[in-house]
Amino acid sequence: MADTASTAAPVRRRILHAGSLGMIVGGVLALVGSLLPWVITPFGSLSGVAGPGLWTLSVAFLAIAGALLPNRKVAIAHSLIPGLVVAVIAGWQVARLISLSASTGAWGQLMPGIGLVMAAGGAVVLIRTGMRLVTLR
Repeated sequence: MADTASTAAPVRRRILHAGSLGMIVGGVLALVGSLLPWVITPFGSLSGVAGPGLWTLSVAFLAIAGALLPNRKVAIAHSLIPGLVVAVIAGWQVARLISLSASTGAWGQLMPGIGLVMAAGGAVVLIRTGMRLVTLR
């Protein structure tokens, strides 16, 4: 007689988890936003990579990498930490724009660029995904 007990298929581990899509979207938003202009002036645009966009670029890669790690606690850390770092940097830049506009009296001359807005949006998506992973179980 043939042994039928050994014909079971091997169990495959999933790579993606419940927060993978949100982490990829948030990471890509922060990554692309880091490369685009962060400040628009009457004389031209200032790129995010020329300053704090390098930090947001680095942590955006961490968020994307965390989307491919199957461990839940590591995924939460890879979502919340980059999201909070990008949010703090984006908030700091907006506060700096407001401070410079107030000190020079040139309201409306320094405007946030699309890169700063995209990076902040990526931070919101990453933080929301991290919080959803924390409450999920």
